[in-house]
Amino acid sequence: MAVREPQDRTAATGPPGAAPPGRRRAVDRPVLVVSLAVVLVLLVVGVAVPEQLATASAALLTGITTNVGWAFVIGATGFVVLALVLAFSRLGTVRLGRDDERPEHSRASWIAMMFSAGMGIGLMFYGVTEPATHLMTPPEAGVAAGSDAAAAMSMNYSLFHWGLHPWAIYAVVGLALAYSSYRKGREGGFSAAFAPLLRGPRAKGAARAIDVLAIFATIFGSAVSLGLGAAQMNGGLTELFGTPTGTGVQITIIAVLTLCFVVSAVSGIERGVKWLSNTNMVLALGLLFFLFVVGPTVYILDLVPNAAGDYLAALPGMSVRTGAFGGGEWLSGWTIFYWAWWISWTPFVGAFLAKISRGRTIREFVVGVMLVPTLVSLLWFGVFGGTAMHLQMTGALDVLGQGAQESQMFAVLGQYPLATLTSVVVVLLVAIFFVSGADAASIVMASLCSFGADEPRRWLIAMWGVLTGAVAVVLLQAGGLVALQNVTIIVATPFLLVMVALCVALVRDLRREPALKLVKLTPGQQVVTLPDSEGARR
Repeated sequence: MAVREPQDRTAATGPPGAAPPGRRRAVDRPVLVVSLAVVLVLLVVGVAVPEQLATASAALLTGITTNVGWAFVIGATGFVVLALVLAFSRLGTVRLGRDDERPEHSRASWIAMMFSAGMGIGLMFYGVTEPATHLMTPPEAGVAAGSDAAAAMSMNYSLFHWGLHPWAIYAVVGLALAYSSYRKGREGGFSAAFAPLLRGPRAKGAARAIDVLAIFATIFGSAVSLGLGAAQMNGGLTELFGTPTGTGVQITIIAVLTLCFVVSAVSGIERGVKWLSNTNMVLALGLLFFLFVVGPTVYILDLVPNAAGDYLAALPGMSVRTGAFGGGEWLSGWTIFYWAWWISWTPFVGAFLAKISRGRTIREFVVGVMLVPTLVSLLWFGVFGGTAMHLQMTGALDVLGQGAQESQMFAVLGQYPLATLTSVVVVLLVAIFFVSGADAASIVMASLCSFGADEPRRWLIAMWGVLTGAVAVVLLQAGGLVALQNVTIIVATPFLLVMVALCVALVRDLRREPALKLVKLTPGQQVVTLPDSEGARR
């Protein structure tokens, strides 16, 4: 018979500064005031001297990518290794909650919500553009542009940027937050997961500094997505109705959709994010299937399995490529930007994944978060990217010659039947991804200011939603999408250190997991405590 130790609740009250029981919705004023003040200062600077902001951010970005780009490469790969080790070790059976707890959401809804929040707008924006760009400007030297070898390399790097690595970055943060909140019973927000590292009289200040950094990362990472979404919607409206293309139109789009996602956010996760995510998943899969049928079907069928194999074979080399022997500029514009973008999203996506994953095991969480979206990315880039590359290579359409990146998806769809309808679907998809992603981000930022409350005050949710839209608008005016990307990498750099510390804290927590300890019954006799409910009954 297995004997079970009681759950470890030594840190149940969370780190210093956690709200006392019964006050889960209280506002953490120092975190709110500091983060709000810095964001407002940046907004004022962006409005008053946008050119200087763009110049300063570009100069700072150059220094970061030149001197610490290697840290992003090593960090992202390290997160992949850590997530897989945790999932497939004996810790994989530990449940994110009580041993008898089961998930609240169905697997279908769980997958739809995490995928929509994780990278919906990015796939819509880059699904056609990235493979076509890598095809004509290969990431590595010695490969002829437009060749079959360039097409294979293009798919390798597209999947590299949207597959296991980004979702491992999300997974380790989501896992740490879910384990801390639902297994250890801690309260106190994002910083509560750092409890194993926060000791002494300065722990309270350190915890609040971590929450402030998490808010910065979230608001700027979300602003990039809003900028990309507004640009692509502008491109779609131009294609459909001849709407002018420019920053003014994109700002109007951001303003309208900011109002929409604020309304959605204050309605709560069940009525807001969940409904939008399920709707968008159905629309996205419908569009994917349609283009697969009317597009170069045989080419796509050949491409997808070949791309999966090539990606796995090339993964070790791509994972440690730092540009030491050339290609540094390409890496900073693509790989390092992506890793910084994903890292900036981790407080938001990680907290959101934790919120919707209570009751799942570590193995189920990691496999679901890493594998399912990677498979969807494989299909997405296989269909949309494969179609774009086929058109480019056969000479049917010069995809990259269709103007701005935001117009290239619509140019590809224009080569096939029902182009107007599919373009409308793309605009609608981007709008819903826009709303659902920013919706969840607003809730998370409000939670970070409320000691990790599951249901923060609605005025806080609305305030952070409006500020996210404002940051996107100011950065667009200061330099367009380039300024958005620059600031994202800058903000993500210190947060990379926060993520490393979070991983250390998670490992320390798991090493003390009571469900895996040996329990002495009598002198010389030992049994292993099993982590699942079945073990408790034996």
